[in-house]
Amino acid sequence: MTINRGRVRWQCRRALLELDLVFTRFLERHFDRLSDDQLADLDDLLRCDDYDLWAMVNGSKECGQERWQEMIALLRER
Repeated sequence: MTINRGRVRWQCRRALLELDLVFTRFLERHFDRLSDDQLADLDDLLRCDDYDLWAMVNGSKECGQERWQEMIALLRER
């Protein structure tokens, strides 16, 4: 299954300002270099509610999916 990069990029726009800022930086630094598997993991991660996603990114909630941990680590980079 091929994942549409444009659609995933669009889904990185979040209603929560903090997440939107994190994803803006992530898109600039990492998005164009993601492998197909990483893109699939990101696509799946983006289905999370903004507040749950923000809690995983800021470390107040454990990331329960092992395959998302790489994306969470990239999102946390400063």
